[in-house]
Amino acid sequence: MFASYHRPIHQNAFVNSRVSFLFIIYRARIMFMASRTAMSRFIRLLPTRRQPRVRIPLALRPMSTVRFGQPKSPLVLSAPRRLSEVRRCTAIANAGPNLFARDGITVAGVPATKSSKERFVRLAYILFACVGAGVTTVVVLIGGFFVYDATTYKELDDTEDIEISELALNPRLGGPKNLPILQRYLDDEDSEIGKVSMTKPHLVILGSGWGAVAVLKNINPKDYHITVISPQNHFLFTPMLPSATVGTLEFRSLVEPIRRIVAKVHGHYLEASAEKIEFSERLIEVTQPSRSGGELRFYVPYDRLVVAVGSQSNTHGVEGLQHCNFLKTIEDAREIRRKVIGNLELACLPGTSEEERKRLLSFVVCGGGPTGVEFAAELYDLLNEDLTMVYPKILRNLVSVHVVQSQGHILNTYDEKISTYAQERFKKDSIDVLTNARVSRVLEDRVIFTQKDQDGVAHTKELPYGLCLWSTGVAQCEISKDIVDSLESQKNRRAIETDTHLRVIGAPLGEVYAIGDCSTVRTNVTEHIVEFLKSYAVKSNKVVEDCSVTFQQWRDIAMNIKRRFPQAAEHLKRVDYLFTEYDTNKSGTLDFDELTHLLQDIDRKMTSLPATAQRAHQQGQYLGRKLTKLARVRETLAMDEVVSGDIDDLVYRAFEYHHLGSLAYVGNAAVFDLNGYSFVGGLVAMYLWRSVYFAQSVSFRTRALLFMDWLTRGLFGRDMTQI
Repeated sequence: MFASYHRPIHQNAFVNSRVSFLFIIYRARIMFMASRTAMSRFIRLLPTRRQPRVRIPLALRPMSTVRFGQPKSPLVLSAPRRLSEVRRCTAIANAGPNLFARDGITVAGVPATKSSKERFVRLAYILFACVGAGVTTVVVLIGGFFVYDATTYKELDDTEDIEISELALNPRLGGPKNLPILQRYLDDEDSEIGKVSMTKPHLVILGSGWGAVAVLKNINPKDYHITVISPQNHFLFTPMLPSATVGTLEFRSLVEPIRRIVAKVHGHYLEASAEKIEFSERLIEVTQPSRSGGELRFYVPYDRLVVAVGSQSNTHGVEGLQHCNFLKTIEDAREIRRKVIGNLELACLPGTSEEERKRLLSFVVCGGGPTGVEFAAELYDLLNEDLTMVYPKILRNLVSVHVVQSQGHILNTYDEKISTYAQERFKKDSIDVLTNARVSRVLEDRVIFTQKDQDGVAHTKELPYGLCLWSTGVAQCEISKDIVDSLESQKNRRAIETDTHLRVIGAPLGEVYAIGDCSTVRTNVTEHIVEFLKSYAVKSNKVVEDCSVTFQQWRDIAMNIKRRFPQAAEHLKRVDYLFTEYDTNKSGTLDFDELTHLLQDIDRKMTSLPATAQRAHQQGQYLGRKLTKLARVRETLAMDEVVSGDIDDLVYRAFEYHHLGSLAYVGNAAVFDLNGYSFVGGLVAMYLWRSVYFAQSVSFRTRALLFMDWLTRGLFGRDMTQI
């Protein structure tokens, strides 16, 4: 007898589940094999370029390939034995080369012909595949956009308690004028990073232009408590501003909210204007007009201050500039756009006289620099490409554009080849360029100027205008003038003087910096001659004025000058030649007077840095990186008891400007001046010009808007609305 054995219930359930699992796998394998068979059959039905192989009989092969006396093999052809086989081989040979085609090529080397139906089916298959892929991609992108857009809508969260410092609501009074001192901000305690930054040094940046934004993008936000003060709450992409005056670009495509940039460094922004700086107490007097017509005045304290307030248009003492338009801000561009469209509308009215119509359609640009030239080119493009589409064609014959330039040619800071090309381009486009002309007065309806002829004789002329743009250099703004007047060491009355470390001369060392158009770097090497010779005088026990330097000592001095004044390196390439040239008495040494004369000539050769966005951007990058490094070594210097002295020179190198080139738009064409290499051209150069500025845009948002504006102009033309 064998005892019966019964599995427990739970074990039977396990066995049954395992059998079910294996059965599912088996069914899946059968379905997979069936689908693979169906797919292979479907693929065989699709048209293919590969022709079926035709087995060539032995009678048609060369005799050298016939092998007799060998065992039969399916790979070796045997000779035909019957007459019927020979006839069949002959018929195959006479049927044409297409029977022996392989991969579309016949034995004779002639391409095999395909049937029209086969080609049509294959092309239709490729076309439907491409269209299907494109439609699928568009549908996926649109669906993805709506999914992302749905995530951007949020409901109001529950109200939570917000911690605000009492000093932020009721600042204490102090300073020379007993004004409120802003020591705490309303959003200081909104995040943990904000709470930590309250203990960091307070960095204040005046301005929201190229220099200020470059500092914000290159500084470590964990090292400073950052505040930006500016009356404009946006960054303006100034190189493309002329395009916005005629509707090529929209205004919002050129601006980026400054709060977005400040938020990335966990800083604060105040929409106000700085009026005065109290250097002794480290306070900035700030003012902002109130809604009631009064003014809000308060102090903002600082530990480090960066002045990047830019500049304003230079009037050169000309009367009547209140009748002119400027092009420095987005409001200026909007006003010019309104005036251009308004003049065109007035010229269309039936009651407008012929003389008044010509005056309204006369546009005068005072200044032949990049801004004036690009505005004239953009204005010509508007009148030439879009005017006749929506306005009477007779207006095009009455339009005139004039450029008044005080120098002998426009774009005088560029290479001569570029200036000549720009003038020839304007002449071809019927833009009147008046060189050697200086504006003396601007009236309400005409510009009075004097122009010299070929003999140098000045003649007084006048031009009626409907719009006059003034673009002739830069001048100081009010806060820059106040800084220069309050510091005795400032000798330049046109800009704030800084040393090569961008520190304001006369201000407490290492506390105040100035960058951009509002500043200029003092490069007076001769003033430091005593400092250069001091060590040699001590070694020789002589007075500095009695010292003489050998060639090796002169090489050391030249290296020191290059380190302190990087812009002088270009004039100190041949130190041996300079030593020989200025050693007038041929003594083999340079005495004090000879060395002074050498350094004075170097000072005269060095020029001030250009007031461009490129220079402000480079200075902002330099200063942001240097402030970050100064913050890193602060604790180390404190441990070594280094609390004073030239810490900037100890920690970081002096600023060195690298000119990357200049470019300008001249009407469906562009010019490039790249450090001695010039490039001019038509549409290709214009697209390259656009690409450069497209890459320099401050954010992906502005790049997308620029692309859409250029696309809109190409599809629908420029915007001619007067808003």
